[in-house]
Amino acid sequence: MCRNIKTLFNFEPPATEEEIRAAAVQFVRKLSGFNKPSQANEAAFTQAVDDVAAAARVLMASLSTTASPRDREVEAGKARERSRLRFSRG
Repeated sequence: MCRNIKTLFNFEPPATEEEIRAAAVQFVRKLSGFNKPSQANEAAFTQAVDDVAAAARVLMASLSTTASPRDREVEAGKARERSRLRFSRG
């Protein structure tokens, strides 16, 4: 499950709200063990996602680096190549 959480810091353009929320959802899913919570747990699950997303925004705003921002397309290409090598037959 957590394999889908991507690094969000130091990219150009910066992480979107949708990316931050998706990472928060994956994190809460992993912690709770629920892919989709029951109606009884939905409010707690949603609140946890909101809290984790808020904490992620604070964290990313607080971090600093001297490294130049990474390019999303270059990183996506590297990930595709790693996947190709990992799952190719031969």
